[in-house]
Amino acid sequence: MPEPMQADRFAALRLDNQLCFPLYAASREIIRLYRPHLEALDLTYTQYITMMVLWEQREISVKQLGKRLYLDSGTLTPLLKSLETKGYVSRTRSQEDERVVLVRLTESGASLEEKALAVPEGMRACVHLSPEEAAVLYKLLYKLLADEKGI
Repeated sequence: MPEPMQADRFAALRLDNQLCFPLYAASREIIRLYRPHLEALDLTYTQYITMMVLWEQREISVKQLGKRLYLDSGTLTPLLKSLETKGYVSRTRSQEDERVVLVRLTESGASLEEKALAVPEGMRACVHLSPEEAAVLYKLLYKLLADEKGI
């Protein structure tokens, strides 16, 4: 059995002492809770957050979409291809700069927004935080993301 001083030396390696683990586990749990709500829309969670950006902006470059969602192009390309196959988005090259790929919401994708209104309400029933607790958590998580980006 290690001596007490020796055991303390490894305290930083204990799972219970890690901030990353509850963030990771909570993220997985939240995404799992979203699944039944999103099945009715035939969307995965990542497709859903992509559609939320498009419902807000209607058109965005792939690069800007990736920045907004914290996703790389290797993740976005198959995701956008799938949404395009479903008829929710279209991808075209920019007229001004052919290197830029634009993602546009289609009429079918826009009509899905109405059905998606039920998702946030359904999730509020699943996540047991008061509005005040949710606001604090939201603020802290975006602080972490801002620190990551050096904002």
